[in-house]
Amino acid sequence: MFEWPRVVQLNACIVIPFYNHPGAIARVVDELKPLGLPCFIVDDGSDAQSQRVLTQIASTMSWVKVQRLPENRGKGAAVMAGCDAALDSGFTHALQIDADGQHDVADAPRLLEQARRQPAAMISGEAIYDSSAPRSRRYGRYLTHVWVWINTLSFEIRDSMCGLRVYPLAATCAIWRESRVGQRMDFDTEIMVRLSWKGVRIIAVPTRVTYPRDGVSHFRMLEDNVWISRMHTRLFFGMLRRMPALLSRRVLHRRSSAAA
Repeated sequence: MFEWPRVVQLNACIVIPFYNHPGAIARVVDELKPLGLPCFIVDDGSDAQSQRVLTQIASTMSWVKVQRLPENRGKGAAVMAGCDAALDSGFTHALQIDADGQHDVADAPRLLEQARRQPAAMISGEAIYDSSAPRSRRYGRYLTHVWVWINTLSFEIRDSMCGLRVYPLAATCAIWRESRVGQRMDFDTEIMVRLSWKGVRIIAVPTRVTYPRDGVSHFRMLEDNVWISRMHTRLFFGMLRRMPALLSRRVLHRRSSAAA
């Protein structure tokens, strides 16, 4: 099991995985500026127009650094590259937010405050949708939540697909350095399950999510659902191997809660 270092002070940054969202990224970055945190934007092989937008942002905002991947490898690959760069730069935590403008940046301070209080935990947004959210996405997310509860033998993970979250970097980066982790749309869910398996506490913070009318989604209905289905299957067999340890942890947790 991962052994936690002593986190004396939260040293956080922002990581934004980016792929062809030229119309939204400037607004997202501008809304993040009041947080006063350095920002890593990881360009996952975007087109020329998007690259020009990122170059303009980096040239006018000294707190933003753009990291380019030579070809599109997937959201997970971009998050991993950004988190690795953040950890190597001395940061302890990364606020990850998607580049499409769906998430309410005003909720980010509440996630960061939870991270300050619980530096060993992963802090995850729990999406609160308005009427703009497609029904198909809501149903698909609920099915994933059920699989997550099965694969962790726990209801602790309230939302495994929200793109607003705070990672404890040392523990998170250790996951993909010792295990194979999905690099595309399967990443968000898989990394949370694997952190839970390691005993990392997952704390949910409600956050508002809006689907802009002119928003661009890179979710590929067929291909990404295949990747997600394979991920759930892989995690299920991983859960079976870990079942004795997971059940034992649940029993100990109940006993300690009762004693308290």
